[in-house]
Amino acid sequence: MSGQRLVEWAYAAGWGIVPKLPRRLVGAVFAGGADLAARRGGTGVAQLRRNLARVVPQAGPVELDDLTRRALRSYARYWQEAFCLPSMDLPQVGRSVDVTGAEYLDAALAEGNGAVLALPHTGNWDIAGVWLVGHAGNFTTVVERLRPESLYERFVAYRKSLGFEIIPADGSASFRTLLRRLRENRTVCLVGDRDITGSGLPVTFFGEPARFPAGPARLALATGAALLPVGCWFTDGGWAVRIHPRVRVSSREEVPAATQALADVFAGDIAAHPTDWHMLQPFWRADAEPGAEHEGESGQQGERRAS
Repeated sequence: MSGQRLVEWAYAAGWGIVPKLPRRLVGAVFAGGADLAARRGGTGVAQLRRNLARVVPQAGPVELDDLTRRALRSYARYWQEAFCLPSMDLPQVGRSVDVTGAEYLDAALAEGNGAVLALPHTGNWDIAGVWLVGHAGNFTTVVERLRPESLYERFVAYRKSLGFEIIPADGSASFRTLLRRLRENRTVCLVGDRDITGSGLPVTFFGEPARFPAGPARLALATGAALLPVGCWFTDGGWAVRIHPRVRVSSREEVPAATQALADVFAGDIAAHPTDWHMLQPFWRADAEPGAEHEGESGQQGERRAS
């Protein structure tokens, strides 16, 4: 079996088998797998530890080890919930989310120009989406194409089952679709903390140079939609979502400043909940340079997450 087919089989097994198992057993298995990954290390784990060293610069080696283990448990919890979510009572899930700042979204939609919600890779954004569907109706988001194509289609089907409208990340065509949705006074959700294309705008993030995608700010500028940063994190008994006040962007010259504002808001939420930031890939520009070092650890390239 090829590597791609093995990955596809693993995801299919997750959605097909995990929901049928006792919840406590599944939780123990996923947590145990996260702990095993933490002990074994590896490329993604090492990069996660490097990233957390930026977020919690005062942490020593022992605390960094603990933060990494807890972050891997958080990441495992995301996947456990992803596999179980289609079989759960979605309206009940939405009602269980602790949301603050919903009035900013309501005000944006009352203006009639739609809303762009920008989120980092934190907590469980799928469950945040379930809440959003219940609160404001279907929304539109962009998904990176995966290989094999059947795996991409599986992810699309999964998120469509939650009530999301999914469009592929194919440049200008997807941008035009998002423009249409905002002009229909709908909501667009975009993950805004990782520049996959390499064409993002420079920002300062936790005191170091990084790049953030410019899409959220540019969409808001083009349509007059409200640009709203959103934070998601896990709680002991569920999930929390915070919608922040609008970031203003009224001219092309303000797009870089608006993107930096998103980075600043994201940094505040991530600093408050560092183990719920699921970033196992090189993120800062220093880590993209050969031989770059930070906090005494060697630079390594991580794999792109499949979500």
